[in-house]
Amino acid sequence: MPKHPFNRPRGRIETMTIESKALMNNVLGDPVERSVAVYLPEGYDGSTETYPLFVDIVGFTGSGFKHIGWSAFQENLPQQIDRLIAEEKMGPVVIAFPDCFTSLGGNQYVNSSAMGNWEDFLCDEMVPELESSFRLNGNRAIFGKSSGGYGAIVHGMRRSDVWGAIACHSGDMDFDICYRSDFPGVLRALANYDFNIRAFVDKVHAGKKVLGGDFHNLMILAMAASYDPDPSEPFGIRLPVETDTCEMIEDRWQNWLAWDPVRMVDTPEAQHCLKNLKGIFIDCGTKDQYNLVFGARQLNRKLQLLGIDHRYEEFPDTHSTIDYRMDVSLPFLYEALS
Repeated sequence: MPKHPFNRPRGRIETMTIESKALMNNVLGDPVERSVAVYLPEGYDGSTETYPLFVDIVGFTGSGFKHIGWSAFQENLPQQIDRLIAEEKMGPVVIAFPDCFTSLGGNQYVNSSAMGNWEDFLCDEMVPELESSFRLNGNRAIFGKSSGGYGAIVHGMRRSDVWGAIACHSGDMDFDICYRSDFPGVLRALANYDFNIRAFVDKVHAGKKVLGGDFHNLMILAMAASYDPDPSEPFGIRLPVETDTCEMIEDRWQNWLAWDPVRMVDTPEAQHCLKNLKGIFIDCGTKDQYNLVFGARQLNRKLQLLGIDHRYEEFPDTHSTIDYRMDVSLPFLYEALS
């Protein structure tokens, strides 16, 4: 099958809605009723076959629904999967595309007293609901890019009871490198609002478009609400720096670092989970503009020293528009689960 956006998906998409108890604690006021699009492969309706479950978690500002929409000059994920199956690089799978968007613009797919318990939603609510609704064989993979890649590797380190294989494309790691230099810019932006985070977020929501600088600052605020939430603060956000000097507040920063994959892998719990997985795929672009390749290399080295089997690759590209890398990871995941 040629790679072309004119090819219609061969399977069909169903949408289900989950009323989540895990997300009821979010202080953002975000809805707890969440939609999940599900791509059923060609031949699903005419057979009794059971299928592996692949779960696609997307990057910051994304939603699973973005990956099923039409896009110029590139495939959406159902088209990509159909092509890989036609090329006999993998077999048919059921793919779930959950809507995990938040009013702070994104999600790291971990439990947070501000953002909601997203790990619990995915693992303990969504997966059982999918398995009761579709013919699945109990083999499950989770994959994503950027924040989705981060979520995939962290789930691999925490929830091997649910996932059998994971793929992390350009995931956030080594927070000292990828986040720490952003705090001065965040403080400069917040100074225009007398450091009133609610006023800044409300301005972003009210605007006709999100400017590049506001987008990046909002992302750091979303990280704060994920890694070190304080439900008593507006949107559950507190920063790990002093607002006047940008000096690190060490105990708060340590709360961030506790969620850093290159540090999490040092714990026995993470190592145990990773060793239980059937497949671990990690890659990153050598030109990644968020400097994530350095953390990826650190994680790769630690996994090698620990004797944890995994596949690590680098490729000559940036952080952006790299869905073509799933031509490598998705067949890897399928083979690992097979």
